[in-house]
Amino acid sequence: MRVYELKYSNTNTYLIEGNRGRLLFDTGWAGTFPSFCKCMGDLGIPVQGINYILISHFHPDHMGIAQEIADQGPVILLPEVQWEYVHAADPVFAKEGNTAFRQVDEGQARMIRLEESRSVLEEIGISGEILYTPGHSDDSVSLCLDDGTLFVGDLNPLYELELFRGTQVERSWEMLLSRDPRVVYYGHAKTAILREEEDGRTGESSGDASERGPLAGASISSGDLYDLVSRIMKYIDKGMPLERIRKKTGAEASFIEDVTRMYLTHPGVSVQGILDRIERKGK
Repeated sequence: MRVYELKYSNTNTYLIEGNRGRLLFDTGWAGTFPSFCKCMGDLGIPVQGINYILISHFHPDHMGIAQEIADQGPVILLPEVQWEYVHAADPVFAKEGNTAFRQVDEGQARMIRLEESRSVLEEIGISGEILYTPGHSDDSVSLCLDDGTLFVGDLNPLYELELFRGTQVERSWEMLLSRDPRVVYYGHAKTAILREEEDGRTGESSGDASERGPLAGASISSGDLYDLVSRIMKYIDKGMPLERIRKKTGAEASFIEDVTRMYLTHPGVSVQGILDRIERKGK
């Protein structure tokens, strides 16, 4: 099995290659379809080479181009816990008059029960299952592979777990951790290596933004940092990709990724709220 992390949107999306086919996990914001196609072209894989699309949850930044991709041949998998949420983001895009968006067509999708997800994945040579992991949203699912690989969408990262003791987030993580995961792929955070295949060491991957600071090789005052985060949030609202935000602000890509994840996974969060979360992460 091979995992490709696709970088064309503010949301991390993943192409998982099995022995007999491929699955795309999440799709990014509406309007990013051309960038997605370029990304696939850079990999040398046609969009038609994707068999299935699995959406972690139906928020706009995770399902925005799902139907555009499906129109090229891939089939959207719809676990039953998501059936009533398929069109939850449609009103958001309806207000975005200048954003191209195609509603998900359930008639073209494959509606499945969670208990049959293992056999569905086996069709394309992927050993694993789809699990219901609410907490961030009521329709959130994770992809749990038998080799210890997890794809969790916007489920709050493990380094924030202490903030969610006694909640559904903790219960979802307890279930996932009982599967002894090796690596976790997040929707907006850095990939976490929980254990190495060779020697069994544990611990999340190093090198996150808290270790380097927001600007490469430069110090920054608290007031300037507040303004920087505010600018990044405005660029995110405009749907600007990470690389363009980096060029406009001069901030480290990892810092922008942290701000993006915290902004998109905590609706209504303030600039100070994001700064507080970054500070807690660095402790």
